[in-house]
Amino acid sequence: MTDLRPEFWTLPLAKLTPDEWEALCDGCGKCCLNKLEYEDTGELEFTRVSCRLLDGDSCRCMSYENRRDFVPECVQLTPKSIKKIAYWMPRTCAYRLRYEGKPLEPWHYLISGSRETIHEAGISVKGWVVSESAVPEDEWDQYVIEDLG
Repeated sequence: MTDLRPEFWTLPLAKLTPDEWEALCDGCGKCCLNKLEYEDTGELEFTRVSCRLLDGDSCRCMSYENRRDFVPECVQLTPKSIKKIAYWMPRTCAYRLRYEGKPLEPWHYLISGSRETIHEAGISVKGWVVSESAVPEDEWDQYVIEDLG
């Protein structure tokens, strides 16, 4: 990564450099959870079924740079696309918070100085997800999460 500006995360998303945009990710892994969206109602439910590329311990993609080669439907979050998809991002997501003009949470590594605080605070998916490769898609509704936060 190139040099990041001090407190770049306080800037509007459109003003971030590509490296700053990537650095904003809090590493929770929640965006890699499969979601159920009901066409008739528009209701959205998160499941604890993760993308097959998510490492459930590190909460990181195992092939981030090449993820779309393996998961073509993987949504690429950008300053432009967030306008359309912010509604399905978790309420704790740094991108969603900044899109909504809110500050980062104290557990975010850019604030705390440690990548572990998100796990210590219980915000990440560490240790409680199951890979989609282990669960048939027609059973995902059995893994719905009540409140993702």
